[in-house]
Amino acid sequence: MLSFMSPPAGDEPPMTSSLRPYDEALLRLAFDLAKRSREAGDHPFGSVLADGEGKPLMEQGNGYSAAGNDRTAHAESLLASRAARAYDLADLAKCTLYTSAEPCAMCAGAIYWAGIGRVVYGLTEKALKALTGAHEENPTLDLPCDIVFAAGQRATEVVGPLLEDEAAQLQADFWRTRG
Repeated sequence: MLSFMSPPAGDEPPMTSSLRPYDEALLRLAFDLAKRSREAGDHPFGSVLADGEGKPLMEQGNGYSAAGNDRTAHAESLLASRAARAYDLADLAKCTLYTSAEPCAMCAGAIYWAGIGRVVYGLTEKALKALTGAHEENPTLDLPCDIVFAAGQRATEVVGPLLEDEAAQLQADFWRTRG
């Protein structure tokens, strides 16, 4: 499991952090959202936004099918956009976005611009790419989110992969049966 804080500027090494007592429970809530997305006929991804004390504030499943086959309707970017409209930067800097899979480069950018201060994810992009293959609905961009966050000017803490076997099970067989 990686756990670090992206530096706000310069070439400083990442700072390590520890798990919070509620991280696994909130990540499993994101997994539950991914399951519900899959059961509703959508891609199996889910995200939860929680405040600094671990209180869930918002949740979001994947929106690919629900948004008319919009390949940009990822759970993380949809949630980051909603959060940016609902909360100010000071509040979001104390929040954590829990997500079933590592945010892609697009979603990491949305999380960064929204100002969310921490991300906890289950499955790595590299592992997701191995599961999805070259599927046209999810041509996985294997660029770790910590690289995107490290290019920014404000720190974003990243914890993951966490509960990766459970996260991988969410994707099991989905992409092969998707055609």
